Amino acid sequence: MNKELLGILLIFGGTVLLAIPLGRYLATVYRGDKSWTDFLAPFERLLFRVGGIDATRGMTWQQHLVALLTINVVWFVWALFVLCTQGSLPLNPDGNPSMTPDQAFNTAVSFLVNCNLQHYSGESGATYFSQVFCLMFLQFVTAATGMAACVVVFNALKEGTTEKLGNFYNYFVKSITRVLLPLSLAVALVLVFQGTPMNWQAKAPIVTVQGDSVNVSRGPAAAMIGIKQIGTNGGGYFGVNSAHPLENPTYLTNAVENGAIVLIPIAMALAFGFYLGRPKLGWMVFGVMTAGYLLLQVPTVALEMHGNPAISRMGVDQALGSMEGKEIRLGAPASALWVIQTTVTSNGSVNSMHDSLTPISGMNALLGMMTNAFYGGVGVGFLNFFVFIIVAVFISGLMVGRTPEFLGKKIEAREMKIAIIIALLHPLLILTGTAMSAHLYAGNPTEYAAWLANPGYHGFSEMLYEFTSSAANNGSGFEGLGDNTPWWNIATGIVMILARYLPIIGPVAIAGLLARKKFIPESAGTLRVDTATFGVMVFFVIWIIAALAFFPALALGPLAEHFTLY
Repeated sequence: MNKELLGILLIFGGTVLLAIPLGRYLATVYRGDKSWTDFLAPFERLLFRVGGIDATRGMTWQQHLVALLTINVVWFVWALFVLCTQGSLPLNPDGNPSMTPDQAFNTAVSFLVNCNLQHYSGESGATYFSQVFCLMFLQFVTAATGMAACVVVFNALKEGTTEKLGNFYNYFVKSITRVLLPLSLAVALVLVFQGTPMNWQAKAPIVTVQGDSVNVSRGPAAAMIGIKQIGTNGGGYFGVNSAHPLENPTYLTNAVENGAIVLIPIAMALAFGFYLGRPKLGWMVFGVMTAGYLLLQVPTVALEMHGNPAISRMGVDQALGSMEGKEIRLGAPASALWVIQTTVTSNGSVNSMHDSLTPISGMNALLGMMTNAFYGGVGVGFLNFFVFIIVAVFISGLMVGRTPEFLGKKIEAREMKIAIIIALLHPLLILTGTAMSAHLYAGNPTEYAAWLANPGYHGFSEMLYEFTSSAANNGSGFEGLGDNTPWWNIATGIVMILARYLPIIGPVAIAGLLARKKFIPESAGTLRVDTATFGVMVFFVIWIIAALAFFPALALGPLAEHFTLY
C-alpha cells in the first residue's frame, strides 16, 4: 500500500510540475508572443484563408458568442447525420448498426458539449467512421471551444477599457494546433507502445486461457483515447472506458492518462496569472482549486483503501481495499485517485466502476461535479470559477462598505445578477431532473423497473449522479442505471445543452461588460484578489453554495446509504 500511495503522489506531483511551464506556454501562445510553435503559423494562416476568416480582426463579446454558437450548430447537424446513418457508412468492418434517433440525439449533444455521456457501448454502438470523423473530431473542437472562450475572459480582465476582445477563431485554431494536437499525440504514442490498438481491422477471434472463444474489438483506439483525456472529454472507445485492458493496458498508461486529465485545467488556472502579468493571481486560483480537490481526494483514497464494511461482515478479506468494480492491475488507491480527478474536471472517464464505490466516496465524486469549479474542464473550468470570484468580490465589497471592484473594474448589479443566475442554474438543472425522474419511478415502479438495478438509497444516487454528470459536462455514471431509453436520452440531452452554453455565455457576457468600464487604478483601499485571504473567501463561497443547494439530495442518497452500512 505504501508503494501505491507513493504512486498516486508521483502522478499528481508530476502533473503539477508539468502544468507550470505549460501555463506559461499557454499565456505566450494566446498573447501572440514568439514561441517555439510559430512554425505552425503558415498552416494556421492557410486554414483561415480557406475558411475566409480574418483572424486579426478584433471581436466584441457578442461577436465571440455568435461565432461560437454558430459553429456548434454546424457540428451538431454533422454529428446527428453520421450517427443516424453510421450503419451504411464506410469503415464499419464489424457491421455495427445505426443509432436510434433519441440515442443519436443524446450522443451528438453529449460529444458536442464536451460531456461524452455514453448511453451505448463503444465496441457495438459506434463504427470506426463515427468514432474518428464524428466523435473524435468533436473531442478536439469542443475542447478548443472552451479554451477559446476562456481566453476571451482573460482579455477582458486586462488593464484599460476596450470593446474588442481578440479573435475567437484565432484562439480556437491555436488551441487545436499548438496545444491539443501535440499533447494528445504524445499520450497516444505512449498508449500504442504499451499495447493499445491503432488500426482499422475488425474484431479478432481469440481463445482465452479458460478455453472460451471471444471476439476482441480493435480499431483506431489510441488516437481517440489521447484526446479524450487531454481535452477533458472522457468518452470511452470501449464500453468500460479506461477500465478496459486495451484502453488502459498498464500502470504506466494509467499514470499518463490520469495526469492528462488535469494537466490543461491546472495549466489554464496558472496561465490566467501569467497572461495578465499577475502570477500571484494565478497561484491563488490554483491554490483554491487544489484545496477543494484535496478535500475530496484524500478521504476517498482512505475510504477505498479500507474497504467496504458490508463486504467485511461477509468474511471477505479486504487487505487490498475495496476491490469491487476495480482492476487488480491498478489497485484501490490509483482507482480512487482517478475517481476524483475525473469528477472535479469535466472528463468523466473511468478506470473503475463508480457504482461500486463506498457511499462517501460516491458522494465525493458527486460533490466534485456539483461544485464544478475545482480545476473543471479545459477552459470552462476557469469560467465556472470566475463566476464564484465575482460573487466573492461582491460580498467582500459589501463587508468592508466599498463598491466591489475586480482588477480595476467595478462589479455592479448587472454583472452580479448574471453571476447569481449562472451559479444557481447548475443546482436547478440537477435537482429538477432528479426530482422528475424520482417522481416517475415512484409513481409507477413496475413500468420503470428497468431504470434501477438497485432501488432505494443507491437507486436515488444513480439518478442524481446521471443528472449531475450531465449538468457538469462530465459524462461518467453510476452504471446500475438503465439509461438507454427515450426519457434518459432526451432529458439528459436537454440538461447538457443548457449546462454547457449558458455557463459560457454568462461569464463571457460579464467579462465583456467589465471590459467596457473605466479602469480604476489600485489604491490603498483596493481589495487585493491575489491574496490567501481572498482565496479563503472564494473557497467558502463555492462550498456554501454547493452545500446549501445539494445537501438535502445527498442526505437522501449516499449519506443515507452510508449510515445503513456503518
